[in-house]
Amino acid sequence: MGRLFGTDGVRGIANETLNAKLAFSLGQAAAAVLTEESHSRPVILIGKDTRISGDMLEAALAAGVAAAGADALLAGVIPTPGVAFLTRRHADAGVVISASHNPFEYNGIKIFNKDGYKLSDTLEDRIEALMKDGLPPKTGGEIGRIRSFEQAAEQYADYLASCVPLDLSGMRIALDCANGAASETAEALFRRMNPAELIVINSQPNGVNINDRCGSTHMDTLRRLVVERQCDIGFAFDGDADRCLCVDADGNLIDGDRVMAICAMHEREKGRQGAFVATVMSNFGLHVWARENGIEMVCAPVGDRYVLEEMQKGGYVLGGEQSGHLIFLRHSTTGDGQLTALMLLSVMRETKKGLAELCEKIPKYPQILLNVPVRWEDKATLAERPAVLEAVEEAEKTLGADGRVLVRPSGTEALVRVMVEGREEAVIDRLAQTIADAVKNV
Repeated sequence: MGRLFGTDGVRGIANETLNAKLAFSLGQAAAAVLTEESHSRPVILIGKDTRISGDMLEAALAAGVAAAGADALLAGVIPTPGVAFLTRRHADAGVVISASHNPFEYNGIKIFNKDGYKLSDTLEDRIEALMKDGLPPKTGGEIGRIRSFEQAAEQYADYLASCVPLDLSGMRIALDCANGAASETAEALFRRMNPAELIVINSQPNGVNINDRCGSTHMDTLRRLVVERQCDIGFAFDGDADRCLCVDADGNLIDGDRVMAICAMHEREKGRQGAFVATVMSNFGLHVWARENGIEMVCAPVGDRYVLEEMQKGGYVLGGEQSGHLIFLRHSTTGDGQLTALMLLSVMRETKKGLAELCEKIPKYPQILLNVPVRWEDKATLAERPAVLEAVEEAEKTLGADGRVLVRPSGTEALVRVMVEGREEAVIDRLAQTIADAVKNV
């Protein structure tokens, strides 16, 4: 069996590859490792999104934590960044039960340390080793307790409001909560800032409608709504609300690359650091914009943990991904969709510019991204197969300096992602399909 922990915790189909037995074992082992680290009875905060499997996994995790002699603090439905924030205030570790932007059948378990950062590979390996070896349960008075944290979502929303105090008077704003964790916090958070109109959609979760044709992976409904209701801006979150994509007043999709560029330029204009960390998936136009504006842009591998590592190593305070997963390190240790929305709104308020105007000088090259289904056990090596390498080399020769090619395995799914960028869409479409065919046929 391969490593249990992936780039974003433990993921799988709920009650199949990720079941209650595994969740209990993971909670027990994590609590045991963290007890060793803290040399005392730790408190482990547990939050979840709105998936039907969340209650089951929460109960199993909490039972495992208590069986190992730690206390479980249940925050209920709350965005992933809310768990990271509340862990820093109230706990020795935090656990999020969520599969982010994936369909409701999936779920995941992600662990934060007491400082609100994802666990190191070393600690994850120690937890996994304990799960395989087994460990004796605590008995008698050593058994942990399980408690509810009733004000968790309210405390988190209060914190966000304090980070970016805003008066949104006169603005018309639309929110798509993806029937996920943002359904618990976003409407109340934005209403307290007094917008002229706040339209909230997909905020009635029923356990199976999270990310279902809504949220940041399905933007068409929000785009139409913003135009029809004459909104100034629209925001779409994903299932655990650590991502945010935007729609301008004309219904155009604005991705994480452009939001980063807007925030980086605003930081520099205010005399602060304008540099930022993006990923290898960021649009080629972002590279061009950064070079022309003399703004340092560093590229990390895909995945928020790698973005964060690069930010910490280089002392950067802004970083993120094209998908809308942005980290504002002055305020949060992880990506935060609602914080991203507030930061962008603050730039619009301070500059008195609409989103379309702020994006005018940030080019976006045509980009084709194909997801090629493959066998899980093959995905890590397919990009290095001779036929695939040959197809990539031919594409790079065709594009020259006016584009690029990237082929990489997904960190969470049985897919190989093929990305091609260039000036002409017809050309990059043909090149991407040729590479995808090579991946399929090896």
